[in-house]
Amino acid sequence: MDDLKFIYEAIIADPFIKDQASGRIKYYEYSATGDVTGPFIIIDGIDVPKPSDFADNQWLSYDCLVQIEVWSKNRLITEQIANKIRDVLWQKGFKQQSGPREYADGIFRDARRYRGKVYRDEII
Repeated sequence: MDDLKFIYEAIIADPFIKDQASGRIKYYEYSATGDVTGPFIIIDGIDVPKPSDFADNQWLSYDCLVQIEVWSKNRLITEQIANKIRDVLWQKGFKQQSGPREYADGIFRDARRYRGKVYRDEII
């Protein structure tokens, strides 16, 4: 079960996100503060996907917890991308939880956690 790829595929399919961050969406890979030439999106798995929703002695879905961070030099762009990610993941059944907003060294960071279920037939 590659939950991170499932999320990547969902967010890169959105035209606004693709236009803003194509080529700068990474798993666990943070750029140096000075290297933020455009918006970056970092997808981190917080917990391993867990079998969920059982029927007939089989699990039907995976429960996933991820954190998605948006970094950029523009506060409004950072927020717009983070909100668009929220909307895309909502359509996939993921609900936003908590996460920090920070500003340091000219970079705005919006890190949000999402929990959701991915059904076995949606697995990549």
